Amino acid sequence: MSEPVNQVRRALNETPADRMVGGVAAVLARAYGITDVELYQVDYRLSQLLPLTEGEPITGPGHPAWRSFDHQSPLLSDDTGWFPVSMRGERRGVLRLAPVPDDPTVLGELDEIATALAHELAAVSAGTDVYRAARRSQRLTLAAEMQWDLLPGRSRIRPSFSLAGQLEPAYAVRGDSFDWSDDGQRLWLSTVNGSGEGVAASLLTSLATHALRNARRAGLSLADQAALADQALYDLHRGEQHLSALLMELDLRSGVMTLVDAGSPRLVLLRNGEVTEQPLEAQFPLGMFEATDYHEQTFTLERGDRLFVVSDGVVEATGKDVRYGETALDRFLRRTGPMEPLDAVRSLIGDLRAFVAGDLVDDAVVVCLDWTGPQP
Repeated sequence: MSEPVNQVRRALNETPADRMVGGVAAVLARAYGITDVELYQVDYRLSQLLPLTEGEPITGPGHPAWRSFDHQSPLLSDDTGWFPVSMRGERRGVLRLAPVPDDPTVLGELDEIATALAHELAAVSAGTDVYRAARRSQRLTLAAEMQWDLLPGRSRIRPSFSLAGQLEPAYAVRGDSFDWSDDGQRLWLSTVNGSGEGVAASLLTSLATHALRNARRAGLSLADQAALADQALYDLHRGEQHLSALLMELDLRSGVMTLVDAGSPRLVLLRNGEVTEQPLEAQFPLGMFEATDYHEQTFTLERGDRLFVVSDGVVEATGKDVRYGETALDRFLRRTGPMEPLDAVRSLIGDLRAFVAGDLVDDAVVVCLDWTGPQP
């Protein structure tokens, strides 16, 4: 590791959380003569790159900033460099630096610095609002604020899998959500198709998510996780409020997927270019009845499989009195084969926005999971 990279890491550790970009800029000025440093964060809709301090949002897909973000690689345009600010697959934005020499060694070091910044942003985000406030192009509703704070992230990459998810309407989502966790041997993924309006819907989803996390962290089976969350919702609402969820557990050594369908969103498999809806054993939504007994089902993924989980807000999105529907969904999902999961999710949401000519009215959640096979 070069000395400038070490200096940046020290600056990130020692600089107050709200001034980290300034701490990086001071080191870059001394080490490389870089005088222009700006962090652009991707907004909640995945449609704009917003500057932390000054400047205009970047929206054009052909802009070097978006090309660096999309391809996750440094890009040099004239003497301005754009570097992806990402960690473990979580794309936070891009770092603009200038002037940057056309030197592969320098570009590699600056790319490493952008990654270090991404790690620190993740570490300090709970203790300062500076970065969260700067990545929104409009005010979030209270329910949406709660939903986004509930998420584990928006994308995740490991050698054996990669996944991504998105909520819509991003600035006003109410009850739809997703959650995931992995321990190197298993991946747990839950997708919630919420019910209700406003904060009440968000509170219901939050209770279910925390109940599922509590059961998962206690080492309970998938069926018992569903039962615990079901009982938590029923104890509070006595069946008057409930929600649908799909719980999944992937064995990263074998590709065996275990599922519990609690009135869930639909699960779609893309295999060898063909789209099929995965048959699920329909069971009661969480919180509908007292002491529901849930059952697990399994199937095995093949290397290269892609799974989509979509809530009914996707299929039932309406534009000019016409539903988006299963046919349009299957056709679009087939086209996402070459894309990374986050790009596939973003493209599907963009297609939905174009179809309805604006933001979605009803909540929609899309999650994409790629299985790349067992790794040593």
